Amino acid sequence: MKNKTNLKKGSRFAWSLKQTLKGLIVGALILTGIETPLQAQEVEYSKPSWYFGLAGGANFNFYEGSTQQLNAAFTPATTFHKGTGIGLFLAPSIEFHKPDTRFGFILQAGLDSRRGDFDQQLTACNCPADLSTDLSYITVEPSLRFAPTKGNFYLYGGPRFAFNQDKAFTYQQGINPDFPDQVAPADVEGDFSDVEKTIISMQVGAGYDIPLSKTTNKTQLMLSPFVAFQPYFGQYPRSIETWNITTVRAGVVLKLGVGHKISVQKVEEAVVFVTPETEFTVNSPLNVPGELRVTETFPLRNYIYFDEKSTEISNRYVLLNKDQVKNFKEDQVEIFAPKTELAGRSKREMTVYYNILNILGDRMGKNPNATIVLVGSTENGPAKGKLMAESVKKYLVDVFAIDATRIAIEGRNKPKIAPEQSGGAPELVLQREGDRRVSVESSSPALLMAFQTGPDAPLKPVKIIIVPEAPIESYVTFKVDGADEAFSTWKMELTDKDGTVQNFGPYTQEEVSISGNTILGTNPEGDYKVKMIGTNKIGEIVTKISTVHIVAWTPSIIEEGMRFSIIYEFDDAKAIAMYNKYLSEVVAPKIPANAKVIIHGHTDVIGEEAYNQTLSVKRANDVKTTLQNSVSKLGTTGVTFEVTGLGENEDAAPFRNTLPEERSYNRTVIIDVVSQK
Repeated sequence: MKNKTNLKKGSRFAWSLKQTLKGLIVGALILTGIETPLQAQEVEYSKPSWYFGLAGGANFNFYEGSTQQLNAAFTPATTFHKGTGIGLFLAPSIEFHKPDTRFGFILQAGLDSRRGDFDQQLTACNCPADLSTDLSYITVEPSLRFAPTKGNFYLYGGPRFAFNQDKAFTYQQGINPDFPDQVAPADVEGDFSDVEKTIISMQVGAGYDIPLSKTTNKTQLMLSPFVAFQPYFGQYPRSIETWNITTVRAGVVLKLGVGHKISVQKVEEAVVFVTPETEFTVNSPLNVPGELRVTETFPLRNYIYFDEKSTEISNRYVLLNKDQVKNFKEDQVEIFAPKTELAGRSKREMTVYYNILNILGDRMGKNPNATIVLVGSTENGPAKGKLMAESVKKYLVDVFAIDATRIAIEGRNKPKIAPEQSGGAPELVLQREGDRRVSVESSSPALLMAFQTGPDAPLKPVKIIIVPEAPIESYVTFKVDGADEAFSTWKMELTDKDGTVQNFGPYTQEEVSISGNTILGTNPEGDYKVKMIGTNKIGEIVTKISTVHIVAWTPSIIEEGMRFSIIYEFDDAKAIAMYNKYLSEVVAPKIPANAKVIIHGHTDVIGEEAYNQTLSVKRANDVKTTLQNSVSKLGTTGVTFEVTGLGENEDAAPFRNTLPEERSYNRTVIIDVVSQK
């Protein structure tokens, strides 16, 4: 019984939808045909601001609530609650938005069907009962249009004003299947009573504009698939009972607009572009093997970082069992390597850092009077922060047998010195990763770096004997003087004698440094043809050719050197005040006469590149000033200083920027002291 009725209504709807889509497609073909003669004209038109068209689609209706009294003359023996249906939406559309802007508006007004079938119910006689309706409206829907990227994707939303046109229903009751000889009552058809003549509700949606015409067409055609959501708020069809409707609408808008002809004078002005003169130079140092071995005093950051939504110590930290404690020595931490894949400088220094819990436990065991406070902080609240701190405490107590009374814990929303800053929304995730940590605070000199106090004081550094990576001075420098004015971007092709091509870029800055070892791979040296490819402001390509001979940088282990590091908090250039005594009383006395002091400033990747470059230079120069004054007071002669600010340059960065601990260590100034013999 019900299936038969639904088939009729489904067929009628399918025919209507088919005719609507057919009309849209035919209209598109007709308009495209009209436009064809215009395409032969090589004339440019602007994008239209006004579009007029036709919107068509399907309303997927979902019924909730209760419905029983259909009108004053008829109340069935059962109450209907839920239902679904598909109705036709067909409306003229007017749209306004200026080209390459975010805001505009859309107005659609037309047929809006909310037809559907309620779920079948059973009456007291165990007879199936069905209720369907052809409820429909004339809808008026003004919307604010918003294109987040000024592109083809847009969001829209606004009120819906609906005026009732059809309120018909059909009620059908079958027979008890246990008594097949019964005769079913006649169908009841009529109109719902107490139907609201006007409904005010809301809608939100999203669409995407697909151009069907070229910009050489004056009349431009656009096809825009869309989907919209109209919640039940306000969508109560009747002033009695609790029936409400939620609708999801999907369809397309076929629309056209008229562009304005771009004047010939403007086109000519846009084409006339003189690329400013540029000069392309390549400098590759000889890279004579440096005879240097370095003893690095590596600062131990007093932070343990946690994964999002976790209060357990991350598995990237080295965690020992009780039997391994007796074999742990902080000057031999490489025996206990982390699971995280590391390479180069990261492999040495980050292996030290990832043993921070073991170094802390070892030092507390050797200094029984030392006490600490573990401050856990997370955006999930102080209670979660306290659980993070508790997990660190439990490890120290269970594995290193530290007396629990020597360890206090606290929980906070943010650490006392927090990377997350106001206005940092574009990189908020990275900043919050830096805030999600347990900070180790102490007033015990046996644990802390010399002359350091306060919540950001690093733990006592660890000494590492290293053969350093290729220094920045050994890098090949590629420079395009005038690139800022001449090009939007530039890149390079390096071709070796065998014809193998390597690509680097694109770049926007004038000067780029690349490690010779990166270019050479396993080769000790090589000759390369370098092709600079610049793209100017109007998309034209400019090329310049140069050649370069590159020699790999290789170290040896004859002469001794020293390395020290200062680590900064996020966006901070003032840590130098805290390190004054350390630099003047620990580092400066170790600088011999005639030594060369190489100072490199670095930042993490959070923030603007230009700002980070300036910040790294300021940090490096502050260190130089302090050391220069201290060396002068000590009477050490012949000391030369070389200062470089490298900003967030990831090719020259000490560490990667993937994890918060790596970014924390990249906020640094590195001091290399090289004896000149």
